[in-house]
Amino acid sequence: MEVELNHVINHLHRTPTTLRTMLQELPSEWITNNEGGQTWSPFDVVGHLIHGERTDWIPRAKIILESGENQAFEPFDRYAQFEENKGKTIDELLDLFEIYRLDNIHMLKIMNLLPEDLKKKGKHPELGRVTLGELLATWVVHDLDHIAQISRTMSRQYRDEVGPWRAYLSIMKSTTAP
Repeated sequence: MEVELNHVINHLHRTPTTLRTMLQELPSEWITNNEGGQTWSPFDVVGHLIHGERTDWIPRAKIILESGENQAFEPFDRYAQFEENKGKTIDELLDLFEIYRLDNIHMLKIMNLLPEDLKKKGKHPELGRVTLGELLATWVVHDLDHIAQISRTMSRQYRDEVGPWRAYLSIMKSTTAP
């Protein structure tokens, strides 16, 4: 499927509401528990999404449009949320995410991107050559990936309580980490 800017914006606009619906007013253990080991809690995931809104998607799109492959993207700190969000509540994070996301959607709209702009190339520090279209598609899929991660992490809170039905619940079988 080709990347269409209207579809990208439509999806990006929905994620803050989806996360708020999933996480607001839940008891702390639903928000802060993870899947064990080095996995992330829903709280950690929302913090990670905020960090991405601040430092990743729009800054990288601007680099592609202004410098192309002549300037590599800044490396992304996948773990910055652990320091940045100490002492915050999930409601504060959801509010921040919504603010940053709406600002970024506005920035994306005022870029007045044309279909040929999506083919412009940039330089990822690890992946090498990438296009603006790939960046925007990744932004959408990144949201979906983390929504699935939050769903899986929350589902695992009732791993034992579902009893023998676990055999029918595919979400209980996935074992991916962040």
